Amino acid sequence: MKAAAAHPCDRAVRDFLAELHRRSASVHTVAAYRKDLTAFAAYIGSQPLDAIDHTRIRSYLAQLYERGLQKSSAARALAALRSFFRYLAREGVLQTNPAALVATPKLPRQLPRVPTIEEMAGALQPQSSDDSVFPERDAVILELLYGSGLRNSELVGLELGQVDWPHQRLLVRGKGSKERYVPFSDSAAQAIRQYLPKRNAAVMAARQRRAPARTRSAATRVERHSALLVNARGGRLTTRSVGRIVKRIAVARGLSPDVHPHTLRHAFGTHLLEEGADLRAIQEMLGHQRLSTTQRYTQLSVKHIMQVYDDTHPRAK
Repeated sequence: MKAAAAHPCDRAVRDFLAELHRRSASVHTVAAYRKDLTAFAAYIGSQPLDAIDHTRIRSYLAQLYERGLQKSSAARALAALRSFFRYLAREGVLQTNPAALVATPKLPRQLPRVPTIEEMAGALQPQSSDDSVFPERDAVILELLYGSGLRNSELVGLELGQVDWPHQRLLVRGKGSKERYVPFSDSAAQAIRQYLPKRNAAVMAARQRRAPARTRSAATRVERHSALLVNARGGRLTTRSVGRIVKRIAVARGLSPDVHPHTLRHAFGTHLLEEGADLRAIQEMLGHQRLSTTQRYTQLSVKHIMQVYDDTHPRAK
């Protein structure tokens, strides 16, 4: 018995996801697009692609609202549909992008709470009370997330060879495998130098543990292992582990328990702007494709200014 043929939208979604893989899109992006587009394909069923117009897409969004989805979830689904139909138009499957005619749901402006410069300075001071099995590595994590504005994925992806010591900068591979150079501070350089002997010892211990098993593939993986950041067992650190480490340090050092790795990246951009850095330079260091993304930090800075005014000016009290 033959399996039922895939509907046109199903096939197009499969091709689009394959294209995302070829473009080295992040695993999280692909997973989110797969979820949203699979749901849309199920809603469309066997309807031809060229029969899908903006009213059909609006009807789909209305159904999402009826199911109780938040505006943010609907906006994410619409963003996935726009990328999907843009791809179909670019490939000549469709003449236009019907999702481009659908307005994005208005979302409440929720700016992230960013630690102050003083709070970050305190958090970066080592404390004897910290409950850490690898304090030297944790210091490097904080220095590079806040001091260089790295994404979590960029941080764990750093290799030893990407540290350019003569110019004190990092070769960072960001979204879409795009590369950029980002400087790191003197304090980060000192933290890395203090960490490297511990890192090398952990990797060497892992190599020795695996050697008696004489499993060639495992031994090869260890010998080729060149990640800058490792766990206590000598393996590559994961983004999830970095998230746990940052949250633990935040709580221990008086920061909000809501702090996560991206909070420190926000703090990097916000504090640069507050100290007079050029928006284009911040864009380059953060690896933002669009300046509009970087301009969010102007809003964060305005919020900080208003807070300072409310807290300090006599007429504001």
